[in-house]
Amino acid sequence: MLKKTYPYYLANEPVAANTDLEVTDKFSGEVATRVALADAAAIDKAIAAAVKAQDELRAFPPFKRQAVLEHCVSRFRERYDELAEALCIEAGKPINDSKGEVTRLIDTFKVAAEESVRIDGEIVNLEISPRAKGYHAYTKRVPIGPCSFISPFNFPLNLTAHKVAPAIAAGCPFVLKPASRTPVGALIIGEVLAETDLPKGAFSVLPAHRDGADLFTTDERFKLLSFTGSPAVGWALKAKAGKKKVILELGGNAAAIVDADQCDKLDYVTDRLAFGAFYQSGQSCIGVQRILIHASLYDALRDRLIAKTKSLKMGNPKDEKTFVGPMISESESNRLAGWMEAAVKAGAKIVAGGKVDGAMFEATLLENVPRGEDLYRREAFGPVAIIEQFERFDEALAVVNDSDFGLQAGVFTDSLAHTHLAWDRLEVGGVVINDVPSFRVDNMPYGGVKDSGLGREGIRYAIDDMTEIRLMVMRETW
Repeated sequence: MLKKTYPYYLANEPVAANTDLEVTDKFSGEVATRVALADAAAIDKAIAAAVKAQDELRAFPPFKRQAVLEHCVSRFRERYDELAEALCIEAGKPINDSKGEVTRLIDTFKVAAEESVRIDGEIVNLEISPRAKGYHAYTKRVPIGPCSFISPFNFPLNLTAHKVAPAIAAGCPFVLKPASRTPVGALIIGEVLAETDLPKGAFSVLPAHRDGADLFTTDERFKLLSFTGSPAVGWALKAKAGKKKVILELGGNAAAIVDADQCDKLDYVTDRLAFGAFYQSGQSCIGVQRILIHASLYDALRDRLIAKTKSLKMGNPKDEKTFVGPMISESESNRLAGWMEAAVKAGAKIVAGGKVDGAMFEATLLENVPRGEDLYRREAFGPVAIIEQFERFDEALAVVNDSDFGLQAGVFTDSLAHTHLAWDRLEVGGVVINDVPSFRVDNMPYGGVKDSGLGREGIRYAIDDMTEIRLMVMRETW
């Protein structure tokens, strides 16, 4: 069970300033807990504390940073069930998916602990011409300084971890704004961090309404802004961010291609596609939205996908048999239902699912969706997938690229030539062969191109963004 109230964390300390933010159980719609809500004055104090902490945190040695991260790993393991239950309630995420996300939270902090003592520099050979004879150069990576983090509602533990853990490893103080719909997981992370000996001001976790949180974006005391969320919001924040470095992990309408040579693997392909399309109610930026099937396999795979989609249990996320829980809100469900209805009017056909009741949206499969429809071109971010057929592999690649987004893509093929062709031509941040684009391991470089964002997460890559190269040149003789 959730606590009745949660404080926010300002400069490492819990502050029960108010109980102004109601957090609902996304399945029942009832208020599950109340959380302290930060105002502009609290955010300003947190930024000032982060600035004050930066020299001490920069001097905080790698072995101590590693110890902080290892403490978090230990405590998250001890609080595994509590974290999973909190996630299930505040996000409406089915309990099995919630447990999986806690596991990834632990993995992410483990990787950060390992990387915290491997932030190295290099020797640069300067003797490229006679004028540089006797000169040598060395580089090291230094923390960029105070960081602003804004995390989303759909992975409130793990996507928070992908900001917080590398910041600790790099030695950067930070102020985090968790999603106001799902702040509890981030506050539990803050509670665990408060048990450590991080310098005062090293972190703050401040739930805040979007309209009162401009300082997270505009304040020049921050040297980096890392935002995960919708493309419209992300690009608008970048436009207001000023001189600071900006990392954006945004949305997608990810596609999966099923090549002609997969005829003897259709059961596996079906299971993976259904998982990728409908896990955690489709609320994943790398969820499978578009499925391109070779014409020779279309009817057989279509029938399997219809049967699999209809078999998925929808209901209470606390039930371990539930695969599809509620969407984050009824308004989001209504938005997606509107797109679906418009697509049907334009000629699309619902072949499985399609029922909507409040925030509950049945796993839904459509075909013949016109490519100009919102359901096809925009990010569905719900349990809806589209199937279509193709004749030639290069045609399928072109269809995948005909998108404003480019996060990840999946390709099911046994052809090495097609594997490399997809890797060469697909305009995405990552190509996943023989699995869905929804696959992610927490140490791999993860991010997109086009409207899907800027930069890469994955601990080592995030540490690169949160540090700067500092050069020293030495002349041996003079």
